[in-house]
Amino acid sequence: MRYLAIDYGVKTTGLAVCDPTETVVSPVAVLASSKDLPAKILELIHNENINAIVLGLPLNMDGSQGGQVKIVRDFADKLKEKIDIPILYQDERLTTFAAEEKLADSELPRRKKRMRIDAVAAAEILQAFLDAKSERDSGKGYLLEDKEK
Repeated sequence: MRYLAIDYGVKTTGLAVCDPTETVVSPVAVLASSKDLPAKILELIHNENINAIVLGLPLNMDGSQGGQVKIVRDFADKLKEKIDIPILYQDERLTTFAAEEKLADSELPRRKKRMRIDAVAAAEILQAFLDAKSERDSGKGYLLEDKEK
């Protein structure tokens, strides 16, 4: 199954995909969070044969839902108007920190690192989702949706 991960932000949005075997996760792009963002995502879904979206859910450090969660869910509602594939949620706490750590050792100039950070964070979100899915499939874990029901 091919997943598209979205690290939605008010200014920029990071995107990442996995291969059909759910083994390799790759950052794809960082897009401006503008009115045409859903259309650009829809184009990527068609071009990459995406089966489902994994949207990062910005929970507070204590696991509670703050105001940013509503913004992300509102964005998901806009996407649902345009697509007919499932939208799943994945806790995104500390993914930007992990992405910054990964990019810290790269030889990219600081400006290019800042431009890629959201895509790398989306890759972190997708990898966490796939890891949780694997644990769930083995009977050892759960997905975020399971806890919300």
